[in-house]
Amino acid sequence: MIIIGEKINGTIPNVKRAIEEKNEKFIGDLAIKQADAGADYIDVCAGTTPEIEVDTLKWLMEIVQNTVHKPLCIDSPNPKTIETVFKYAKQPGIINSVSEENDKCEVIYPLIKGTDWQVIALTCDNRGIPSDVQTRIDITKILVEKAGNYGITPDKIHIDPLVIAVCTDNQSLLKFIETTKTIKEMYPTIHITSGLSNISFGMPLRRIINQNFLTLAMYAGMDSAIMDPCNREMMATLLATQVLLGQDRHCRKFTNAYRKGKIGPKKE
Repeated sequence: MIIIGEKINGTIPNVKRAIEEKNEKFIGDLAIKQADAGADYIDVCAGTTPEIEVDTLKWLMEIVQNTVHKPLCIDSPNPKTIETVFKYAKQPGIINSVSEENDKCEVIYPLIKGTDWQVIALTCDNRGIPSDVQTRIDITKILVEKAGNYGITPDKIHIDPLVIAVCTDNQSLLKFIETTKTIKEMYPTIHITSGLSNISFGMPLRRIINQNFLTLAMYAGMDSAIMDPCNREMMATLLATQVLLGQDRHCRKFTNAYRKGKIGPKKE
């Protein structure tokens, strides 16, 4: 399971405050905590006004790269912003993201052509997020085909089927699962990712819904997630699911995490 740590995001109130106050220690500590908790990549998202997004993203990238050795997931809705800050990354990571909106593919794909960079690809277009499975499949085909034109193979792509809040669409999970299974059948080496918390917007006991979504999505083939690796309950759910799916040989990851106190009750 590929874990993309989500906590350095300017839309989160305490991170927004740290950005405004230029609190490098706070950002650095967030990077360390996520890396220690098991993040494979550290997402950096400015979440600021367009006028200062580039400078903010450069600042975040510098702090994270000087603090931990994990690769970045460079996150911006503006492909031109990513294009500008791309050269400041010290090692290949993940671009978050492309879609069929406007010219995102035409800006991002040339950037990562011939490199080891990966990319998150959202199944939406200028019409918005599709409510049906087939449109998501059709958009995936286009995204993969365009990537292929730049020599970017499916194993470098993380498709995000964009799960809709279950309170809005009661069939949301079932559509996500059907989309995931179909995409994995079409492109066996492609990754499926998701922002886990989207499913539970507007619901009580969100953590319970998120944990169960994670288990069911992993069973369907999701092998990447944008999530909080410092959430002990979520990490325990992830590791337990890997055990049950036969993805953890001799249950070593689960038992090691427990022995190190990373999951289970906190030791006093």
